[in-house]
Amino acid sequence: MIRVLLADDQHLIRAGFRALLDAEPDIEVVGEAATGADAVRLARSLRPDVILMDIRMPGGDGIDATAAILGEDAVPEVRVIMLTTFELDDYIIDSIRAGASGFLVKDTEPEELIRAVRAVSDGDALLSPSVTRRVLAR
Repeated sequence: MIRVLLADDQHLIRAGFRALLDAEPDIEVVGEAATGADAVRLARSLRPDVILMDIRMPGGDGIDATAAILGEDAVPEVRVIMLTTFELDDYIIDSIRAGASGFLVKDTEPEELIRAVRAVSDGDALLSPSVTRRVLAR
């Protein structure tokens, strides 16, 4: 079972992701965070396999939260997928530098999000196709 933590400041987004992921037989949402600080705290206490992390949140953004989760006092074997509506180059680069395993935009198809959770859980890294094109164009 892949254990997932959702981190997004918008309750409706978290509820949608929860409904989508909980419908999968091999995925279980184990917690939800509305701030970066809550994401760090819950990652340490719940020890999920994958965190879906929004970039722009109050209480510490997703990039800072990812760096804290994967940094010096790292949560063992957790993988982070960054989710955002903003495909800014700085966000992409900063997310990768913070240790994120994936970067997806929020208009990603539901099936692609599910595949991404499974792939990152298996140790793969991924970027959404539009992000890959932007990175390669640099």
